Amino acid sequence: MGMSSLTAVILAAGLGKRMKSALPKVMHPIAGRPLLHYAVRAAFDAGVERAVVVSNGRTEIRDSLSHAFGDRVVTVVQDPPRGTGDAARVGLEQVDSERVLILCGDTPLVRAEELSELVRALDAPGADELSVMTCKLAEPAGYGRILRDAFGLVSEIREERDLQSLEEHAISEVNAGMYAGKTEVLRRALAQISPNNAQGEYYLTDVIALVARTSRVTAVLGPGEALVGVNDRSQLAKAEAHLFERIRVRHARNGVTVRGAPFIDEEVEIGEDARIEDGVILRGQTRLGARTIVDVGCVVTNSLIGADALLKPYTVVTSSCVGDRAELGPFAHLRPESEVEADAHIGNFVETKKTRVRRGAKANHLAYLGDADIGERANVGAGTIFCNYDGFNKHKTVIGADAFIGSDSQLVAPVVVGRGAYVATGTTVTSDVPEDALAIGRIKQINKEGYAPKLKARFAALKAAVARGEKR
Repeated sequence: MGMSSLTAVILAAGLGKRMKSALPKVMHPIAGRPLLHYAVRAAFDAGVERAVVVSNGRTEIRDSLSHAFGDRVVTVVQDPPRGTGDAARVGLEQVDSERVLILCGDTPLVRAEELSELVRALDAPGADELSVMTCKLAEPAGYGRILRDAFGLVSEIREERDLQSLEEHAISEVNAGMYAGKTEVLRRALAQISPNNAQGEYYLTDVIALVARTSRVTAVLGPGEALVGVNDRSQLAKAEAHLFERIRVRHARNGVTVRGAPFIDEEVEIGEDARIEDGVILRGQTRLGARTIVDVGCVVTNSLIGADALLKPYTVVTSSCVGDRAELGPFAHLRPESEVEADAHIGNFVETKKTRVRRGAKANHLAYLGDADIGERANVGAGTIFCNYDGFNKHKTVIGADAFIGSDSQLVAPVVVGRGAYVATGTTVTSDVPEDALAIGRIKQINKEGYAPKLKARFAALKAAVARGEKR
């Protein structure tokens, strides 16, 4: 391995039993990404060139990191799990840089700028060999405390279960679990620690006291939320709420109107002057163009929405593309592989699946459009159904440009309706319709004069007989 200036060692070997899940704790999604990815991303954004993730050996962790970060991340296994000090030692075996940044994989709220400050403290002129991030909390219970000597210098980190006095319990400065240090210094210190604690584990925090004996340890004060870790589903939800608020603020500062508290995943991109209303959920790798409006209750997942588009309330779009100035909804449903081109309209209770709706085409009311190609400016009437599935295979419907499909029509695929053709209301189309042709397929209507009263009387008599138990 070549020499790099700074490597991150990210501790993610915990079993996460309190999550009560078959999924590894650090793989639980939070604002659209696995929990672990936030710490890895923050480290890279802080200037790290390579990351070593210490895991419990689960293949999901390795595969996820490889997919997201490529060969910039190496995973190693801590087996058996013997505490954070042992995990750091395992990670350092893969480090060949002079400096190392150590952090935990379950702290999704840490920012790159906070890690950068930790590294800068290490690199400052005359700096020491180790820097540690600390936070001051009004209620420090549950966190390791920062102990200082008579000169105010950091002398030790003591875990709460090992605190020895009321004075130590009252200390408000706590350990955030993030460190920057000289690699060889940390290796030597880790080789000296022992499991002399209530848990019988090797604590990474014991390194502080060892280094402090011969060198000054620099404390870098960080924000309280940086140390927020995730150990159960409740903490995961609280951390996600923080992330969603950050994301909303970021988009608002970038020129997006954000009303209420929509849920916007980390990777979502939104153009200037777009408007996102309350109750909206934007998931995955969704992209919204400039000036697009996403109204109340819409759910958009892994989709591309163009500029000046309008998504009316409670529209659902999944893995699809929507062109500029297109209008969807309310209550429209674009299922995967749908493409609605510029200026097209998909209206109330219209569902599409694997369908291309070309420029200017419209289906405004109560229709199912599956496995289809709908030509430019074509109109699909209310109640129309594309019958694309025969129980074994899906078949395609093609509608030519400027064609008109009357309401309550059924198009039995595979079928082609030619350019400019007209399908009359109530028609069942079972064969191709030529260009500019009129297709009519209705059962002949018969009117029986004066028959309605007789029919009503017969139904009333039948109902009475059922009530008496004579017929069922």
